[in-house]
Amino acid sequence: MKLSVIIPCYNEVTTIGSVLDAVWVSPHPDKEIIVVDDGSSDGTRALLQEELAGRYHQLILQPRNQGKGAALRAGIRAATGDLVIIQDADLEYDPNEYPALVQPIAQGRADVVYGSRFIGAAPHRVLYFWHRVGNGFLTLLSNMFTNLNLTDMETCYKVFRREIIQSIPIEENRFGFEPEITAKVARMNCRVYEVGIAYHGRTYVEGKKIGWKDGIRAIYCIFKYNLFRP
Repeated sequence: MKLSVIIPCYNEVTTIGSVLDAVWVSPHPDKEIIVVDDGSSDGTRALLQEELAGRYHQLILQPRNQGKGAALRAGIRAATGDLVIIQDADLEYDPNEYPALVQPIAQGRADVVYGSRFIGAAPHRVLYFWHRVGNGFLTLLSNMFTNLNLTDMETCYKVFRREIIQSIPIEENRFGFEPEITAKVARMNCRVYEVGIAYHGRTYVEGKKIGWKDGIRAIYCIFKYNLFRP
């Protein structure tokens, strides 16, 4: 099964090369790599167009910074694979885990797979306590409305059958994508699986971007897409 890897990136000049290398050599043989630069201003865009031009199959340049959701909307629209996976442009998630994430769909058991940072025996970097509390709260709140029993709604690693993700209108431009897509997948009665993954989180000094305002927006999105969308 062909795998479309969508990599949204914004100001990741220090990590994008390493991420592309890791995705390129990852153990899923049939894949296309689609990078969406979301208006980077730190040299990421020039690096992608020049030095890294041979390490992806398609580069989409957003005219200005719009957010992760907007970048994913553009990348998903361009995907041609049987499956679509989201890969952040930092070094927090390991592309070597693609086979485990794809397996439930390849075996005909799932339509969507979430890579959970909170189950399994894979290594996890120990970082922010309140981030973990916030993530748990958002996942619980989402589960209450979707009736799913996810452990990590906010994870980056999500794999979809292409026809499913391309049929979903993505409205959120920023990190509200996660609760929005979860609500819409649940409403479609998709078969959802979770697979435990490793997580190598980074600090704000190292470039982490999500903050408390994104958490507030996520709460809003949980209510919006579970209660006020047909």
